[in-house]
Amino acid sequence: MCAKKQLRTCSKGHTYYKSSDCPTCPICEEERKPENGFLSLLAAPARRALENAGIKTLAQLSKYSEAEILELHGMGPGSLPKLRAALKAKKLAFSKK
Repeated sequence: MCAKKQLRTCSKGHTYYKSSDCPTCPICEEERKPENGFLSLLAAPARRALENAGIKTLAQLSKYSEAEILELHGMGPGSLPKLRAALKAKKLAFSKK
C-alpha cells in the first residue's frame, strides 16, 4: 500500500510533494549539493549521513570502517563503491578497525 503524497512547503517557500514523514525539501537539498568533491558523488541521504556525523573530508572518512559508515542513518551499501574509489584516488582507504 503506497502512502498518498502530500503537498508541503519548506521554510524557503518551495512547494513539493512527499509521501514520507521526512521533512527534507528536495529542492533545498538539490541546491545544497556540492558541485565537486566526494560528497557530490552521493545521493542526498548518504551525503547528509556523512555530514551529520561530521565527515566532510576523505581524511576524516578514512578514520572509519565500512561497517561504521553503513551504520549511519541514510547510508546504504550502494554508496560504498563510490566512497572506496574516492578514497583510493587519494591513496586512502577505510579503517580496518
